[in-house]
Amino acid sequence: MLQHQPSRTAEYMAMFRASEHAKGAGRRVFTDPLAVALLPGSLRLSAKLLAVRPVGEMLNRYIDRQWPGARTSGIARTRLIDDWIEESIGQAEQVVLLGAGFDTRAWRLAALDSVKVFEVDHPATAKVKRERLQAAGADLNRVTFVAVDFEINDFEQRLRDAGFDPARRTIVVWEGVSQYLTGDAVCGVMRWAGRLAPRSRFIFTYVHEGAIDGSVTFDGAEKVIAKVDGSGEPWRFGLLPGELPDFLRERGLRLVSDLGADQYRERVMGQAGRHMQGYGFYHTVLAEVGDA
Repeated sequence: MLQHQPSRTAEYMAMFRASEHAKGAGRRVFTDPLAVALLPGSLRLSAKLLAVRPVGEMLNRYIDRQWPGARTSGIARTRLIDDWIEESIGQAEQVVLLGAGFDTRAWRLAALDSVKVFEVDHPATAKVKRERLQAAGADLNRVTFVAVDFEINDFEQRLRDAGFDPARRTIVVWEGVSQYLTGDAVCGVMRWAGRLAPRSRFIFTYVHEGAIDGSVTFDGAEKVIAKVDGSGEPWRFGLLPGELPDFLRERGLRLVSDLGADQYRERVMGQAGRHMQGYGFYHTVLAEVGDA
């Protein structure tokens, strides 16, 4: 991301969540009333128009043409991760959102009311997020904010200084981050997760390595990657699904589920999800820390 500026990716994800919330009760797969408040003025007007038919449908089609599959993938994986958190929360005492961006789960999910939530992110994004949430009247005390640059700072120490206890069972969510980091930074985070209390859960996303190096063809991937390369936030790291179980095992983690975008869209959106294309290179993973 660009220094001293909030992540553009975080803003786009908030825009996608706003587009889903705008569908209204009975049609949306999750609610996120704070998504619009997290957007800059340039996107906030567009987000408000999403609730107006048929303008909203036209805007969604425009987004889908520009970023094939990104919006529907982002929406479906948001709900998938929500479900995994709610399924796991009864056994956890704390939740860590790494590279939290403009995530609003601490305010959206009632399941998080009874646990301590830590949000770890770059200082520039965290600062803007707090300002926009405060302006929207959100209770900032629901979250412990921890400012970290993953490429520079020791995020483990900063988390501990903020009150995080690695000996307690934890749910870690690392959504939409790994592809922007170096391999060393990614492996460092995974080794940390693998040292957490046994049966802690680690939820993360990754991009298929073949989409980044061009060795595997995915629908719409070339267009999407060209856009992210030009955004100032290029993708640098990927994984191969077939190598993932061993990759995780070497870092103290056990693979529970690895779903590509086509799979998690169908899981969340049913029959409609089967007809959505693009972003097939994007994966969402549930892993667990092995017993000591």
